[in-house]
Amino acid sequence: MKTQDIHVGVDATSWINDRGFGRFTRELITALAARDAGFRYTLVFDRPPEFDLPDNVEIIIAQTHNSLNDAAVGDKSRSFGYLMKMGEVVRKAKFDIFFFPAVYSYFPLLARVPCVVCYHDTTAERIPHLLFPTKMNRRLWQLKTALAKLQTARAMTVSRSSARDLEHILRIPKSKIDTVSEAADPIFRRIENPQKVEDAKQKFKIPADAEYMMTLGGMNAHKNILSLLKAMPAIVEEHSQVHLVIVGDTSGKGFWDNVPELQKFTADHPALQSRVHFTGYIDDADAALLLNGAAALAFPSLWEGFGLPAVEAMSCGAPVLASNRGSLPEVIGDAGLFYDPENIDEITACAVKFFGDPALRQRLTEASIARAREFTWDNAAVLAELSFRKCAEGKRRT
Repeated sequence: MKTQDIHVGVDATSWINDRGFGRFTRELITALAARDAGFRYTLVFDRPPEFDLPDNVEIIIAQTHNSLNDAAVGDKSRSFGYLMKMGEVVRKAKFDIFFFPAVYSYFPLLARVPCVVCYHDTTAERIPHLLFPTKMNRRLWQLKTALAKLQTARAMTVSRSSARDLEHILRIPKSKIDTVSEAADPIFRRIENPQKVEDAKQKFKIPADAEYMMTLGGMNAHKNILSLLKAMPAIVEEHSQVHLVIVGDTSGKGFWDNVPELQKFTADHPALQSRVHFTGYIDDADAALLLNGAAALAFPSLWEGFGLPAVEAMSCGAPVLASNRGSLPEVIGDAGLFYDPENIDEITACAVKFFGDPALRQRLTEASIARAREFTWDNAAVLAELSFRKCAEGKRRT
């Protein structure tokens, strides 16, 4: 097998998922397909794709009875038949290597094809009680991860923090771990037309004179938005103009989110009712506009493997007031302020300091834009290709 002939099969079942690993799949594969680096990509779907795909890729459709996206709601899971069908399709395709962009969507392969599996984080191992609605869900995750490790020729991850966790928590040898990165979609950028920003604020009923922090992304318990809400009364007491805009799906379709708890806490505290704004799910264009109007992104997560919303915010010139755990200090660098996410007083003090110091805010805004430029999907693609080559070379040696 020549280097230029490497045929990479890709698990594309998470392509339409709106969580971080879905975006990672779309953006990384699009960047890889745009390069002429000696790889051929075939995307394996469980259902026919009803959306645009990048040029220079082939597709295979397994035509399963259910889909990964169906199983992403509530406590549902994929059927045994689904898993076997996906594995059989990959076996028949005879790829040189196979790439799982997220262990979340892993299925056992009925073939000896070497695999690159991306383990985005070890949040499920660190705080399982916040991620799984039932013990069965947790056991299934543990089984899936164990099987994935057995078929992992190269383990990919998205930060140095996660790489350490793969080594020390999942017990994957350091020699098998490859670190890539993530980046913001180009739609996340500075908007020069202030009226567009004001129109977006009006659309989502954010007062024109509000200075607001914004959260963006998942609404699960480990995202720790409740702690931010608990800090809000004391923040508002010091800076009466501060609002909180919570951007994320409030439909109840998310996997075991705690939206009802967040909404109840807000409703139970009259002082917050005019200060906290739930936008529901919004598209990237609106999210970028709201980030351009935000004073900062608030990111109190208990653990992250990368933290893509931070890079999206920084690309729009919004500093990040972030948890000091996981990958966030690594990704944000000098473009934010940090706190212990389980200490309400520290969250409060961080926000109070930020809103009370105009010079600090200006410095962090400038640092945010510079920091965001360091993350590109093309760089991530180059690193992913190195991982694929190591995987293919390992196959040749066996």
